[in-house]
Amino acid sequence: MNHQDLIQACQSQWNEYTEHNFVQQLALGELAHSSFLHYLKQDFLFLKQYTRAYALAIYKARTLAEMRMALPSVQALLDSEIAHHVAYCGEWGISESEMEEEPEAFGTVAYTRFVLDTGMSGDVIDLYAALAPCSIGYAVIGAQLLASGSTVLEGNPYANWIKMYGGEEFQKGVEKSVKQLDILLNDIELESQRGQRLCHIFKTATRMEVAFWQQGLDDA
Repeated sequence: MNHQDLIQACQSQWNEYTEHNFVQQLALGELAHSSFLHYLKQDFLFLKQYTRAYALAIYKARTLAEMRMALPSVQALLDSEIAHHVAYCGEWGISESEMEEEPEAFGTVAYTRFVLDTGMSGDVIDLYAALAPCSIGYAVIGAQLLASGSTVLEGNPYANWIKMYGGEEFQKGVEKSVKQLDILLNDIELESQRGQRLCHIFKTATRMEVAFWQQGLDDA
């Protein structure tokens, strides 16, 4: 099996995630600023836990090769994505210290602890299945929106967000991680008990992504 099998096993939830109303409003530049600011603060808190989960992947690794596989993701999150996020939030008047002090919303807690619990109770492949919807989904969304060109970028207050996730640096990073995931999944049969468990993990994390978008609309 491969990552496409995971997506196809929850196609309706995947479509709901990548085509969510939050994303549609963002693409049109019509998303309420209060919703976007709430999302930015919660996403910062999410990324902190997401980094911990990739660090857990090093602990859970069975071989040195698997340890080396996880390390670039930890470094990229700490040195690049979170740094970009902090700088971007600064443009919106939100400081790092302000985000550190922001309470975690229920959806943020549920999602991040699900990922960490999956990693703690399962093995490294279980953990990667729980991590995968976030990076793959954002790459899909970013690429789709950026491909729309000026129709979504011109005059859009969220154009830089679209450019970041649709940009070459993020896309290449996700492409590399997807190839690594497919290597781990290669010897697993989709219809096996193991394969179905991984589909369930991936589906649950995808549902959490839907809820994460929705809380941006509901809790602002």
